[in-house]
This record gives sequence, C-alpha cells and structure tokens, in this order.
Amino acid sequence: MVMMEYWAHFFTLIVLVVGAYLAVFLRSLIASVIALSAMSLALSLEFYLLHAPDVAIAEAGIGAGLTTAIFIFALRGIRRD
Repeated sequence: MVMMEYWAHFFTLIVLVVGAYLAVFLRSLIASVIALSAMSLALSLEFYLLHAPDVAIAEAGIGAGLTTAIFIFALRGIRRD
C-alpha cells in the first residue's frame, strides 16, 4: 500500500512538471491557461495525498477554478490581429 502511494506522488509530480513546461512554452494563450489549470488540479491532488484536504479544496477552487476563469475572461478582452 505504501509503494502505491509513492507512485501517486511521483505521477502528480510528473503532471506538475509537464503542466508547468506546457504553460510556459505553448504558443497559444488559451492552451497555456488550460495547462496551468491542469497543473493546479494536479497540485490540489498532491495536497490531498499529503492529507491536507482543506488546502486541496482551496487550491482547486481558487487556483483551478477562479484563476482559470479570470484568465479566460482576460483573453476574451484582448484583441488579436
């Protein structure tokens, strides 16, 4: 059972690193926002695995939900040429 928990931590770490890389290096801004949102969801999963459910709920609600919505609304207001 303990070994499975290590794999879960390792998997979330890989998702966090890949999400951060994609958020920085993707050319499309909306794709970067989606990668950042996926990274935030993976971070909330990691907090839950570390037995901090209150921090996980706050990260999922604010980091993945509210911040993503604000970024998308900001991108809608930008005029593209």
